[in-house]
Amino acid sequence: MAAKKQQKIRIRQIRSAIGTKPQHRDALRGLGLRRIRHVVERADSPSVRGLVARVPFLVEIVED
Repeated sequence: MAAKKQQKIRIRQIRSAIGTKPQHRDALRGLGLRRIRHVVERADSPSVRGLVARVPFLVEIVED
């Protein structure tokens, strides 16, 4: 059987987490983001989209 190809999204941190609430820093850590302009690729799932929605002022979705 052919494996189903999973959709991916690329997420970039655009602002610093300094001075943000602990929940926002936890969301960045959960996404795997560590520094400004750091880009990670994650599966396009509701849980990942929810983490991105928690910190829209700190991250952006990268369109290739």
